[in-house]
Amino acid sequence: MRKPLVVALCALAFAGAGATPAVASAPTPTGADTTTGTAPATLTDLVDGVAGTAADALSGLTAPREGAVTFAGTVSLSNCSGSVVRMPGSADDDPALVLTNGHCLESGFPAPGQVLVDRASSRTFGLLNASGSKVATLRADRLVYATMTDTDAAIYRLGTTYAQIKIAYGIDALKLSGTRPAAGTAISVVSGYWKRVYNCSVDGFAYRMKEGNWTWKDSVRYTSACNTIGGTSGSPVVDGATGQVVAVNNTGNEDGERCTVNNPCEVDENGQVTVRQGINYAQQTYLFPACFGVDNKLDLSASGCVIPKP
Repeated sequence: MRKPLVVALCALAFAGAGATPAVASAPTPTGADTTTGTAPATLTDLVDGVAGTAADALSGLTAPREGAVTFAGTVSLSNCSGSVVRMPGSADDDPALVLTNGHCLESGFPAPGQVLVDRASSRTFGLLNASGSKVATLRADRLVYATMTDTDAAIYRLGTTYAQIKIAYGIDALKLSGTRPAAGTAISVVSGYWKRVYNCSVDGFAYRMKEGNWTWKDSVRYTSACNTIGGTSGSPVVDGATGQVVAVNNTGNEDGERCTVNNPCEVDENGQVTVRQGINYAQQTYLFPACFGVDNKLDLSASGCVIPKP
């Protein structure tokens, strides 16, 4: 799981860099911290994510490369990345939604089998424009849905509509695709935390992926060019052809270990385990649109809604 790189932040400090992204205590296995405003508490927190070097971190703070995919509509969290998203049926006057990872929750990791629905939240998000500059702070009023079972996703509801965001800041939400991506699809992983865009392709899919106590289904595997680092958790994975979000970035195998925290493994239909050191992954999001109806309300009983339920 992708957590903020404290090692890289230290390197930036030694290099005389300016302000660095906020970090939190006890980062989660996938890259989310559970509280904010304090330093990491364990040695693991300090060294985990070493696969993303200080050089990676420094390059991640540069301006976005030219291309169709920009930072507009992405957000930075205290410990992760995310994006303002709209469902295919969302209306302009609907309350806006923010997508990130389940492991990025401010309350800590959901346990295996746990699904959180309709919880109070006042989480804040830094809204970015196309160049990666923060233009606003958005605030949630509800955690609509979150889990780390079968997938690793969290969706917050803002106290602001899509139209209000567009009028005030000129920024559109990213559209969430209702179609499963195909192998070979050109994608961009857009991190609001590091203000960095990774470009690669969908290499394939993991029937099951295990990391520590969690198991995910039909995970998206990247080609090696998307060498995501800590802090990229929750980044939208954008289809280069359509501009729509097709997955949410969440983890990678850092040390070559087998099915441990920060070292997910793939498990096929026959139980065969494969470890791919240095390869990173995302979780599918095409199942979510079927679960949201009028006014962006979650309806887990809706026809076609097959995401995990409480």
